Amino acid sequence: MARSFHKANRMSALSEINVTPMIDMAFALLIIFMITTPLLEQSIQVDLPLESVTRTPASPETRFQAISIDKEGIYYWTQEQVTFSELENRIKLMAQQNDPPVIHLRGDMTLQYQKIIDVMDLLKQNELSRISLDTRVK
Repeated sequence: MARSFHKANRMSALSEINVTPMIDMAFALLIIFMITTPLLEQSIQVDLPLESVTRTPASPETRFQAISIDKEGIYYWTQEQVTFSELENRIKLMAQQNDPPVIHLRGDMTLQYQKIIDVMDLLKQNELSRISLDTRVK
């Protein structure tokens, strides 16, 4: 017996909703947000030093905390401007956490090297060893 692929009543209403375009749109938005979110976190204008090799990506469950120093030597905790003593207090609080985040240390290329060493020394005193020195790739 041959099968007939024609609908019995072509004028009847569809009882199903096609969700494929909605799923495609959701995946596209997810990819856009995954790409733009890291770019939003780096809004402090810092001229990073150059690096010749690309770095390996971090695992998705890793937490990060950015400490930036601009060309005038002003310290930033994520995007909030802080003094060195405030930075010291926040690092001490972060060191008390069970699983402290990875520290992204971002220093301007024209900055005195001593400013970076002061922050790294402060991190070392508080036994925070997961540090990433951010650079630009050539």
